[in-house]
Amino acid sequence: MINLIRKELLASAEVKRVLAEEQAEAILEIGRILFLALQSRGKILFCGNGGSAADAQHLTAELVGRYRRERKGLPALALTANPAVLTAVGNDYDFTEVFARQAEALVNKEDVLVALSTSGNSPNVIAAVEAAKAKGAVTVGLTGKDGGLLGRLAGHALRVPAGKTARIQEAHLTIGHILCGLVEEAVFKGWQGSAADG
Repeated sequence: MINLIRKELLASAEVKRVLAEEQAEAILEIGRILFLALQSRGKILFCGNGGSAADAQHLTAELVGRYRRERKGLPALALTANPAVLTAVGNDYDFTEVFARQAEALVNKEDVLVALSTSGNSPNVIAAVEAAKAKGAVTVGLTGKDGGLLGRLAGHALRVPAGKTARIQEAHLTIGHILCGLVEEAVFKGWQGSAADG
């Protein structure tokens, strides 16, 4: 059992090592996009299924509440968080529409929709991205190794270099925490990020 524990920890660490080497600039760019949306009085919306739904709500809480710094609440919404809306839309229309219907109602062109899907092929997440793009919003996709349809459809896609769902979800949460930290710092200091920053 101890070898299994070590194997899992090292596998997770290896994914993050590759992200650090290959995707740091992409994470920085997404952080800039989120900050600029907030600076323009836009909001950040998150959606995903299962563990990604939990991540959507977790990251919303970090922005509305706080991540590290004491500061004003930042406008963020998880499209996964209202059971009445999810079940009404799922029942009256189709589960594929549970996020898209909310995007139609809530997204403005100043906003950013962050869509999480480990496969990149979740139909309701794809539909949400299409609805947000139709409203003129910026879209960000956090997905896995090949990106799926989400990787091709989102305006900005970050593909975690892993095939296993657990590794992708672990990385998505780490990336989300980094993004919250970047946004929080920028709220205090303005955006000063560059690819050359240490």
